[in-house]
Amino acid sequence: MEFNHKSVLLRETIENLNIKPDGIYVDGTLGGAGHSLEIAKRLTGKGRLIGIDQDADAITAATDRLKDYADKVTIIRSNYAAMKTELSKIGITKVDGILLDLGVSSFQLDTPERGFTYREEDAPLDMRMDQRQTLTAKDIVNGYSEQELYRIIRDFGEDRFAKNIAKHIVQERTKKEIETTGELTEIIRASIPMKIQATGGHPAKRTFQAIRIELNRELEVLQDNLDEMIDLLDDNGRFCIITFHSLEDRIVKTSFRKNENPCTCPKEFPVCVCGKVSKGKVVTRKPILPSEKELEENKRSKSAKLRVFERHMATK
Repeated sequence: MEFNHKSVLLRETIENLNIKPDGIYVDGTLGGAGHSLEIAKRLTGKGRLIGIDQDADAITAATDRLKDYADKVTIIRSNYAAMKTELSKIGITKVDGILLDLGVSSFQLDTPERGFTYREEDAPLDMRMDQRQTLTAKDIVNGYSEQELYRIIRDFGEDRFAKNIAKHIVQERTKKEIETTGELTEIIRASIPMKIQATGGHPAKRTFQAIRIELNRELEVLQDNLDEMIDLLDDNGRFCIITFHSLEDRIVKTSFRKNENPCTCPKEFPVCVCGKVSKGKVVTRKPILPSEKELEENKRSKSAKLRVFERHMATK
């Protein structure tokens, strides 16, 4: 199956990266290379693009899509959490721009055997973004305690019926192991009142999101690596991050603000004495949202938000 993925906020992201023709740029979530292709087009022979992704299908698709720019593109199969390490292996310590598009790709959603979608009945409960990982969604659904399931569905899915969903999952798996996305979806349906299902969107959406986030440690990886990625930016370098739900967006917003103003001194202090220095400025006080035209053309852009940080190494 072809790796199709309509890049969200493409024009806005490219504009905000402030691409220099001879600069070094990193796409930490390469996917189908939609954003990367536009970056590569803008680079001269001295410019360089490093694309990172943990999904083998993405690596194959991106390699093909970027083949005309192979002389200025390096593709690495890894998690963006290892960005600093991977860049050091190829002699890079500073970059001019970093992009993260945190959404699940259309390919992952539209390929049933990957197990990401609740719209398929017979797909295996997989949801691994990196197929080298042994733990799958099936292991979480059948192995986590009721309390653990409740926690992730409540915290990562923000589902008000989390307790009931967790209880029903545990009850059903005592009868037989839950193996498919369809089986899990039916259990979730039985846990949510019909009047809510009639108006609240697909009942399994939040639970599937929660399991995917837990399995791939998405929020943990994001939270733990934002500061280090900002440190990789050269002076005036830009960091563009596209998020797709409130949990991701809150982490990015908080991190960007903290890196702009890290001072921990009490407000009543006349001068800063903590010694913490700003790393730059938040370019987007409010997130950039998809245009009406994009929303019409790509329904998966609906919840997308773009935030941008600019590195100022000399800021005092």
